[in-house]
Amino acid sequence: MHRKLAAFATAAALAGGALVATPALAQFAKAEDAIDYRQSAFTVMANHMGRLSAMAKGEKPFDAAAAQASAQLIATMSKLPWEAFTPGSDGGFANVKGDPWKNAADFKSLQDRLMGETAKLPESAGSLETLRKQLGATGASCKACHDKYRAQ
Repeated sequence: MHRKLAAFATAAALAGGALVATPALAQFAKAEDAIDYRQSAFTVMANHMGRLSAMAKGEKPFDAAAAQASAQLIATMSKLPWEAFTPGSDGGFANVKGDPWKNAADFKSLQDRLMGETAKLPESAGSLETLRKQLGATGASCKACHDKYRAQ
């Protein structure tokens, strides 16, 4: 009985580990699928950055709960697009310039910078003053990557 339980526990642990690793091994059937995936993540982030920016600029009233929700969503979404920068997904409507695949260390540092700045957004959303400051830092991290790797 103990052997069966131990075997089951081992199999469950291995399967659980495989499930955790699955996102890192995600494959896209076509380059267009990878492009759609990452552009969708960036579109959602941009939409919510726009909402926060409208509050920061005084174009919309500051709403701490709405700011918090958008900030949290941006922080979560900022982790998604990177697995979709697969080799061969730079053509067509990809809007990629430069070569992030050949400049992997630089590209990774820009990803890390963005994720680090977006991780600070939810905490900053409690007041308009702190939100404005963090939006500037977050926007600068977006721009740094766009300047190097995004075709206009």
